Amino acid sequence: MRVHVEALRGGPGNAPPARFHLGDSTVEVTHALDLWHGEGVVFFRVRGNDEHTYVLKRNHTSGAPGSWEMVSFTHKDSRGMGPDTEEDSQVQH
Repeated sequence: MRVHVEALRGGPGNAPPARFHLGDSTVEVTHALDLWHGEGVVFFRVRGNDEHTYVLKRNHTSGAPGSWEMVSFTHKDSRGMGPDTEEDSQVQH
């Protein structure tokens, strides 16, 4: 899903997003959690002021340089599969 992103001003070329727009909503980035590079792209895992976690991809090689996509969304109440989840505690080691 394409999103409009406002990156931090004055930061390095891989500065994390400051905010992004999903439809009529604006999500302020409160924490940059991770950053990794792919071929011609950079990914940012961020937490928004809505407490959800997003992975945003910045494409450097497409027809529109600097275009952004949201490639992942994790709801703030998602339990995941960490060591404290019921599913994990039932696995036999």
